[in-house]
Amino acid sequence: MIDLGLAHLTALDLAPLALVREAASAGFSFIGLRAIPATAGGPAYPTRVGTDAHRLLKRLLADEGVRLNEIEFVQLTPGVDIPALAGLFEAAADLGAVAVTASGDDDDSARLTAHFAELCDLAQQFGLRVDLEFMRWRAIGSLPQAEALVCEAGRANGSILVDALHLHRSGGKPDDLIPIPAHHLRAAQICDAVAQMPVGDAAIIAEAREGRLPPGEGALPLGELLDVLPADASLSVEMPLPALAVRPRLATAFNAARRLLDHRPRGTSRPGHRRQAGGSIQIRNA
Repeated sequence: MIDLGLAHLTALDLAPLALVREAASAGFSFIGLRAIPATAGGPAYPTRVGTDAHRLLKRLLADEGVRLNEIEFVQLTPGVDIPALAGLFEAAADLGAVAVTASGDDDDSARLTAHFAELCDLAQQFGLRVDLEFMRWRAIGSLPQAEALVCEAGRANGSILVDALHLHRSGGKPDDLIPIPAHHLRAAQICDAVAQMPVGDAAIIAEAREGRLPPGEGALPLGELLDVLPADASLSVEMPLPALAVRPRLATAFNAARRLLDHRPRGTSRPGHRRQAGGSIQIRNA
């Protein structure tokens, strides 16, 4: 069975301890943690090594059998203070995280590339990967732009987070992932949405933050996306849907994603995969 994660945006009103408990109850194997606000004044739950709250969170993760996979959300703006993130990265690594999610928010490509490289270098000190998430309304708004930035920075721990909604709304399609090296595709988030794209950035942002649908209940080509993702890329559900209370929302997110994933091999359209007799999938190292 494929491990399935819960992106914090699905239930951003839950503080870390409640998030861990509710994720475990719903069946998720790992979580993401919004440690830095993605909007001015937005919710965030930073943690620091040595505090009682941090020790309690670390113990609860172990007790509930839930992993912390990533922290978010570093916005690479022109004035980003990357060295100031060291304490947070230390805390993330102490909790077992493997990745940090970032966005590109600077129209100066040279400066943005330098900042992304600097972020990767800092993250590397703590054994963390940096997953660059593209969104239509940000400076890095598409898959080709994200891949170009990761390649230009040239850091081994630099990668791309593919969100199914952002891929579709930015004009991308699943087959666009096939030429991208597997080591640049380490994480993905799934949800669903209506076929018609909202008009204007404000409406597109609103959809992303509160108007998504459960996987398999909309028009996004999620099956095709699973076919082209590397089989070992982490997979989370990001489905903010405030019309549902938290517990039914998480149960709906998990059950819908599980129905989509069960009995469906992943990565079958990527180079290096071949189907053997009996229908199993063999993965060859590229």
